[in-house]
Amino acid sequence: MFSSTRSGKLNRKELTMKDKPVFRVILLLIPATILALLIISGAFYTCWNAASPEKTCASCHEIGKSVNTFARSAHRGLKCSECHGTALSNGFHSIKEKGNMIVTHMTNEYIEDVGLNHDQVLTVMADCKRCHEDEYADWSSGGHSALYHDIFLDRKHNETEQINSDCLRCHGMFSDVPVEELVEPLDITGPWTFRIQDIADKPVIPCQACHQTHIKGLPGSNPDYSDPVNIFYSRKDSSEMVSFYYRPDRRSIPASYLPKLIITDGERKVDVSDDIVMRLCIQCHSPDARHEAGSSDDRTPTGVHEGLSCTACHEGHSNDAVKSCGKCHPAISNCNLDVTTMNTSFSDPASHNNIHTVSCIDCHKDQNFKRILTVIK
Repeated sequence: MFSSTRSGKLNRKELTMKDKPVFRVILLLIPATILALLIISGAFYTCWNAASPEKTCASCHEIGKSVNTFARSAHRGLKCSECHGTALSNGFHSIKEKGNMIVTHMTNEYIEDVGLNHDQVLTVMADCKRCHEDEYADWSSGGHSALYHDIFLDRKHNETEQINSDCLRCHGMFSDVPVEELVEPLDITGPWTFRIQDIADKPVIPCQACHQTHIKGLPGSNPDYSDPVNIFYSRKDSSEMVSFYYRPDRRSIPASYLPKLIITDGERKVDVSDDIVMRLCIQCHSPDARHEAGSSDDRTPTGVHEGLSCTACHEGHSNDAVKSCGKCHPAISNCNLDVTTMNTSFSDPASHNNIHTVSCIDCHKDQNFKRILTVIK
């Protein structure tokens, strides 16, 4: 009995002694395996990011169309990750997004066009800022940098025109939710509040509203310095880089594809500029259904400036037009009128020289001049 018990104790002790090396090996294998997995993952991650898009991004049919258009764009010298980031560039959010892409791909869910949601658009916009600092600074100082609360909580406007779904066509075209889920109440009495507070301080007109990264275009290049005479005239037209993001279809339409609107001033057809960029502007700054000049948000010139484009006076990104008069009207001119001192604002009811509608007789009150105009007509 004693021997048996003692023998049993010895056997258990001997077994424990024999198992110790096994436990040590297991304890060593666990961190070694984790380390190996990390090294392999890191190597794969590095190789993936270093490889050409044809071997990575373009290999997925879901985004093949985007890759093909990008290959013909002005940004084709950039890597996809410079705008879209990598699987780890934005922490857990990036991992989640890339994970969703893998799941979508593995489930064979067909997606005709891969688009960006609202937050992704703003993330890409931050990348635009890295290279286009001047344009971003101009945009920030202009009216197009308005935030959601600037537009949808504007009491004066809301009391005049009720908030509706069409507001998002120009103000918040990338919003992932309808207007009734953004702000309440939808009436002209208020007070108005945001239902989703995170979006209140985000821009309603980001870069992608007027610019498409994946659009046909040529990279910037130096002019031919050996022929200075042609430096200006050989400059490429930048209007091909603008496009209009059409919210209902969730796609960007190149400005060159947009129609030239027919605008009327009473019974008369207005001479509208052929500038492609103006076709983009007029998508939001548009007239009513009758296409009457000056109706709704239309600013098409009808007076002495008829036929001019928006870009003739307004800077591209800041929309600033303060110094535009001096480009064509010197302070000392034949008419002895310094137009730079006139109130030409369209928004001031006291202005008799609205830059969009001002005519010759608004400045020239002389009766002889009026008679001359009558004869000309």
